[in-house]
Amino acid sequence: MKEALKDKNDKRWHEVRRLLDDESPVVRKGLVDHLKKCPNEGIRFLEQVMRDSDHLLAKHAHSFLVELGWVDGVGDFLTFIRSLRYELESGWFLLDRTISPGLDISSSTLFLDRLADRARELLIPPHSSREICAVLNRVLFHEFNFRAASKDFSDPQNSFLHCVLERRRGLPITLSMVYLLVARRIGLELEPIGLPGRFMVGCFSDKKPFYIDAWSGGKFFEIEQMEDFLDDSSIENSGSYLLPVTVAETLTRGCRNLVQQYAKMGDDENSILFQSFVDEFERVHQREANA
Repeated sequence: MKEALKDKNDKRWHEVRRLLDDESPVVRKGLVDHLKKCPNEGIRFLEQVMRDSDHLLAKHAHSFLVELGWVDGVGDFLTFIRSLRYELESGWFLLDRTISPGLDISSSTLFLDRLADRARELLIPPHSSREICAVLNRVLFHEFNFRAASKDFSDPQNSFLHCVLERRRGLPITLSMVYLLVARRIGLELEPIGLPGRFMVGCFSDKKPFYIDAWSGGKFFEIEQMEDFLDDSSIENSGSYLLPVTVAETLTRGCRNLVQQYAKMGDDENSILFQSFVDEFERVHQREANA
């Protein structure tokens, strides 16, 4: 009996899956009504479709989640912060969804894939880490024209990864994220470097580390140049700034930027929202430190 019910249930969800991309308003209303009757199953089903399906069907599944109000961007990001299971790409897109809960991240991830595919086309093995980064510079800053958002630095869009990918301009930290995420797709592990007043990317895979400034179009800096810069800035314990920062520290810095950007434009509600995320990151960190 249980097996028969399970088979019937599977067939029912298979039929729902088949109709997800049907553009008929009558069919869509029928699907919405059906999903409303079994929200727990419906959420699991739509999320599974988003993970396992092609881009188009995943997009339709996501649109149902949004229409049904089953996407909670703020709650999802808070859950992520408290989970301590931090991953940079998914974490930043969750940050984006706090303001754009209906965001379909698949178009952004596909664009990152496209950038990586283009870099692979240009790479001729064997190649060093510097040669890979030189190719990334060509792809990102010359072919796709990513650039510094120097004229509208305080625009919050410069802090959201999906906006940076669409507009191809951003802050030092978000341009660094694009650089790092594309590099990882082609097998080069780079690290986030949180300097005072500037965010960069570090490469530690060679015997001698070097640094990349995405804000200045991918300019390379040797470790001696970085040390001289920090010494000239009279920064205490400056050597620690040349080491990678954690995912939590990176996302916290992104949230702090948004606190300031929204405050500058007079949007106190969103400024307070992103300050609450900063506070939550710090609270979780303190809890773990005291454990």
